[in-house]
Amino acid sequence: MAKRSDNEYFTLFVKMSEVALKTHKMLTEILSDFDLAKLPEQLDKLHELESEGDRHTHELMKRVAKDFVTPIERDDIIALGRELDDITDNIEDILIKIYMYNIKSITPEAMEMLKVVGQCCEKVNSLVAEFSNFRKSDSILKDIVEINHLEELGDDLYIKAFRNLYTKGGDPLEVIAWSEVYKQLEKCCDTCEHAADVVECVIVKNT
Repeated sequence: MAKRSDNEYFTLFVKMSEVALKTHKMLTEILSDFDLAKLPEQLDKLHELESEGDRHTHELMKRVAKDFVTPIERDDIIALGRELDDITDNIEDILIKIYMYNIKSITPEAMEMLKVVGQCCEKVNSLVAEFSNFRKSDSILKDIVEINHLEELGDDLYIKAFRNLYTKGGDPLEVIAWSEVYKQLEKCCDTCEHAADVVECVIVKNT
């Protein structure tokens, strides 16, 4: 029978992935009905979610430092915690870059990439929800494979969006701005894959 302290690690992983999902949902709502005038207030609201994720990360690190025995290796707990926190940070950074570069309208390519980011986040949430049962779970490896597939899809969309940006030309400042935003969107998918990689390594080492 798992100790209560063991379960609390996995519960924190789930909470962190849920914050990433909420952050993605809020960002999607902001960009779907984009209003430049509302952006400062929306940035503050998004940052509140990022701060919630930070609190879960700090709690996780406190437990790792305090507990004599952990359910999986400390390095793996720390690595997964950092990747889950980075997912939320990277999603927030999309809106920060849009604000910094004074982007006035959102491209269809960005919304398409953002949709894939959301699908990655959903799969990461499903993955960590099963993580405590990784030795018996039938779905966890399927989720890892699906995250890898979605990351590849994100790469394809990134390449197409980037090429479209440079073949169309236009205002050089807009090209620079969207180059940075597209890179950030692609980075979100990468971070989801990194989280899945940590879980996969834990499974390999412990089964």
